Amino acid sequence: MDDKGLEDAAILLISMGEEGAADVFRHLTPKEVQSLGEKIARTKTISRDRYERVLVRFEEQVESEGLIEFGLDTDDYVSNVLHRALGNDKAKLLLERIIGADDAPGIDNLKWMDPVTVAELLRLEHPQIVAVILVHLEPDQVSAVLRRFPEAQRNEVMIRLATLDGVQPAALQELSEVLSKVLAGGGRSSKSNLGGIKTAAEVLNLMGTGVEVSVLDYIRNSDVELAQKISDNMFTFDDLMRVDDRGIQTVLKEVQSESLLVALKGATEELREKVFRNMSSRAAEMLREDLASRGPVRVAEVEAEQKTILQVVRRLSDDGQIAMSGGGDGQFL
Repeated sequence: MDDKGLEDAAILLISMGEEGAADVFRHLTPKEVQSLGEKIARTKTISRDRYERVLVRFEEQVESEGLIEFGLDTDDYVSNVLHRALGNDKAKLLLERIIGADDAPGIDNLKWMDPVTVAELLRLEHPQIVAVILVHLEPDQVSAVLRRFPEAQRNEVMIRLATLDGVQPAALQELSEVLSKVLAGGGRSSKSNLGGIKTAAEVLNLMGTGVEVSVLDYIRNSDVELAQKISDNMFTFDDLMRVDDRGIQTVLKEVQSESLLVALKGATEELREKVFRNMSSRAAEMLREDLASRGPVRVAEVEAEQKTILQVVRRLSDDGQIAMSGGGDGQFL
């Protein structure tokens, strides 16, 4: 979403009231929450003309009074919305970044930071410490951070991430020298079920092919079996052949046409045909024509769109909406 789109969305959320806006925030990702939260916090005034244009655009009927006036107390507004949507702890962490309070330390706070900042904070730390910290973040954020590390450091972190067998509370306490706040968890006697082969595979799935090959080759040099286990748990675009027709139809409903077009530029003919037969005749014909007329596309662009589609597939699989052959429980990875 561009900056104007964010501004319009912020105005619309303000017009909905705190409870309505909180309901929307509950369905957004941390990055989306932060972007919209920052925009709301900066929106101190709204002209009536702008307000009416936003309402026309979204085709909604709302009253022209209430919050839509000069001198909005949007700091309190976004605070109340985020507390309703995310709970007190997450809201506090995000508000400290949005409204300008002192940065809250700790692993949880890294979840709201951009990958460049996280990479810079961890660049000089031991690979084992980096792995223990990164395993608490979302895979897409981890992959983005690792792409900013030198190759040698990235490989060392990945092999430790793959062999990490949970995190003991005592180990988390030691991280207080790196981050002043440790991850709050469950009982003291149990360890966090984090890290391992599937986590490493999920992170590698979100990285470019060149990085995947480099990391796996590095791991293979020291542990062939471990590299094979990671490889076996990775899901590639070609594995869409293992998704049944109903699952493909479900995926296609959630994928943008342009994203699908670019992704299929790098697909096998067999996979393309599988996609075509799960579309309407007209849609399939249009897609065939677009593929034929579209000129060369950069490999990086193709891989990026394929990764985007794979994220959709993973989410739908985790939700139990699609299944694939070759796995006993019908789940991916």
